[in-house]
Amino acid sequence: MPRSTLHLPPPDPALPVALFAQIANAITDHIRGGRLASGDVLPGSRVLARELGVDRDTVIAAYDDLEAQGFLITVARTGTIVADLPRGVGVQRGLARQVGFALDPGPPSLHPAPEPAGAIVLAAGVPDLRLVPSELIARAYRRAMRRHAAAALGYSRATTGHPRLRSALAHLLRDARGVAASADDVMITRGSQMALDLTVRAIVRPGDVVCVEALGYRPSWAVLERAGARLVGVPLDAGGLDVAALARICARTPVRLLYVTPHHQYPTTAVLSAGRRARLLALAHQHRFAVLEDDYDHEFHYDGRPVLPLASADPHGVVVYIGTLSKILAPGLRLGFVVAPRPLIDRLARERYLVDRQGDHALELAIAELIEDDELGRHTRKMRRIYHARRDALAAALRAQLGDRLTFQVPTGGIALWVETTPGLDPDRWYRRALEHGVVFQPGSAFSLTGKRVAAARFGYGACTEAEIKIAVRRLAQCARP
Repeated sequence: MPRSTLHLPPPDPALPVALFAQIANAITDHIRGGRLASGDVLPGSRVLARELGVDRDTVIAAYDDLEAQGFLITVARTGTIVADLPRGVGVQRGLARQVGFALDPGPPSLHPAPEPAGAIVLAAGVPDLRLVPSELIARAYRRAMRRHAAAALGYSRATTGHPRLRSALAHLLRDARGVAASADDVMITRGSQMALDLTVRAIVRPGDVVCVEALGYRPSWAVLERAGARLVGVPLDAGGLDVAALARICARTPVRLLYVTPHHQYPTTAVLSAGRRARLLALAHQHRFAVLEDDYDHEFHYDGRPVLPLASADPHGVVVYIGTLSKILAPGLRLGFVVAPRPLIDRLARERYLVDRQGDHALELAIAELIEDDELGRHTRKMRRIYHARRDALAAALRAQLGDRLTFQVPTGGIALWVETTPGLDPDRWYRRALEHGVVFQPGSAFSLTGKRVAAARFGYGACTEAEIKIAVRRLAQCARP
């Protein structure tokens, strides 16, 4: 049987792929492209090695690899030949364009539309990536890798997060937020959305009634709906969640969980008053429902001391407290946490192990060091001063340029401002016109549980300088003209 002539490209030692693997890949391309068919005999290893300018052992390794994959077989007194491959394997150019089985459509895409190039983004309240302490984080990461590489890079039984970060975070929460947690009460996650997802998996069952704020964060609602929850919206006012309305809901139907953002209500930025907080905790204890408290930007408070979390005043273990370090450091770091009684933390660890047995321990060690050395505290204080000035700049510009079209209360913290529009200014139309003029914000309807129009808008000021804020508001004023 005649041997095939391959005309393979010589392997390149400069590439990061082993020489034998380059040869094997080239032969596979010949088979898939139809240039080698089942039964074709390949050149002997000595001949091919001479043609390609490599050691014979390299060619043998390539042939052995392709035999292991089922592309080649060795036949006595014949040599190495192309195996009898299933129909279609030899001409496949890539993956199929469609799946060959039934597939549920799944949740809708919640990614926002791409911003126009060069736009000023007053979006949902994201931090300014230009202010990320990248060198500080890099140095801490290098130290963690240098000192703890073996422990950081191996498998770990610490599904709840590295003990050092859990301990550092517990101390931080006690000192700054009044949450009397120990390290055993803390679980580190890859962002607060993961913390939410794990908690919902552990608590919510299909058909459960889950109360949410009537205006809120759609990705969180999507997690609850995927678990089969029946969402019931609770009205909001200037004091945040209407606890009296929640009590009426509880009187009508059993409630399994309340998802709430009491510190700076998302999106309205309202702060839940002390009286309402006390009534809410009493109501949860009375009706035995869980309170999932999302404290997504506690660090940013400007006017006096911040209101402490619900978790700081919970004697009955009804509050599950979730938060994030991504707002103060960088969203891409994906570091969140859950604080709850130990039985729930143990349950969350078992849920987490099924999809992500452990976090990034090198990163967790690096951030633990930043907390312990107060580097994170110093960075937080710096960011607080910057965002405070940006809040005031936005409020002043809106009053000067749009004072007759908007009403708003200056928030005591956070990195966003909620405005209500006067009659004649349609927020959705205003949003579309602003987009054409290079400014991105979010109309109130984007946060509505029912999808109804909301005569309001949310402007995030964290990612913009004071100069950019002034330019953006001038454009917004132009777009708001009749």
